[in-house]
Amino acid sequence: METTTSTLPDQRSGPLSGLRAVLMGGIGPAPYCAMLLADLGADVVRVDRPSQKPRADVPFPMPVDPLSRGQRSVTLNLKQAEDVELAWRLIENADVLVEGFRPGAMERLGFGPEACRARNARLVYGRVTGWGQSGPLAQAPGHDINYIALTGALDLIGRPDGAPAIPLNLVGDFAGGGLYLAFGILAAVFERNRSGLGQVVDAAMIDGALSLMNMAYGLKHFGLMSGGRGENLLNGGAHMYDTYPCADGQRIAIGAIEPEFYRALCEQTGLDDSQPSLRFDPTRWGILKERIGDIIKTRARDEWCGSAGAAAACLSPVLSVDEAPWHPHHKARGSFVEVEGVTLPAPGPRFSRTPAQTPSRFALPGAHTEEVRDEIRNTHVFPFK
Repeated sequence: METTTSTLPDQRSGPLSGLRAVLMGGIGPAPYCAMLLADLGADVVRVDRPSQKPRADVPFPMPVDPLSRGQRSVTLNLKQAEDVELAWRLIENADVLVEGFRPGAMERLGFGPEACRARNARLVYGRVTGWGQSGPLAQAPGHDINYIALTGALDLIGRPDGAPAIPLNLVGDFAGGGLYLAFGILAAVFERNRSGLGQVVDAAMIDGALSLMNMAYGLKHFGLMSGGRGENLLNGGAHMYDTYPCADGQRIAIGAIEPEFYRALCEQTGLDDSQPSLRFDPTRWGILKERIGDIIKTRARDEWCGSAGAAAACLSPVLSVDEAPWHPHHKARGSFVEVEGVTLPAPGPRFSRTPAQTPSRFALPGAHTEEVRDEIRNTHVFPFK
């Protein structure tokens, strides 16, 4: 992957070391994309607005932004000429720009794709919206729940006798939006090695969520997913792919689909299934669910999960976010890190030759404004194009 060769300030390890990115504010998917780039070594500068009075209607007031780890922040008033010039200098010397505003907002600020291309033809301009840059809903407000509602994903999650279960904001915001944007940005940077030119990466959360549904739509087409919410193999309909309450009120998750795993499940639990080859027959799922449910209720969660053969039967504890960091598997792999005392999932994926280093800090708004201003004056660090 092509990157600049000058020494970056705060040089960090990782496969994206040397890549410069600018994040233009925003919440949710765009900062998450920037975090992914920073986790893997990119030098990410966040352009934040000058501090304002706290809003009473902000849903998650936090002293720091967990998605800002490993980044730097400058506060700029884009109505002032000096700050506009600083923003341009950052963009002119960046590999990537990330923005998550509604369609047209960056253009109104004067930093739309065409204006940026005129100053930096190599810039990969990544933008993420909910509904996309075009279409009848392009200017409509929305959140994760709205985007995945239109994809079919939300309707398939939950129990058949209940309302759709809301999967946090993982499917639309972070997977369909931020993760797809990061994927698209790196694809465009790879292509730039051949063309020498940047391009716009248009990531819509609704598009990403639909892409995640490819398997489901394929199963539906071939008649392998004929049921609705909570009635199919992978959404809680099958007895060997579901969660069950234990004697202590905690739950275990079972995912024993393949023959050897299903045999292990029957041995582990004592489930009596005289026709294991018919385990995919939906007409049998109800009675088998009752049987295995009654069995699981006889022991506590940790008894089931701590017993020999539990792993072979694809039997796992359903952990809370308080419990997960302390699981022996996570501890052995270093799956969680502490950033300024906050326990967070570690960067992923992992690389054999260029591992990412542990994030060391959060970016408080404006904490690096003077540092970045000084760097811009240093033509060795920021070689102007």
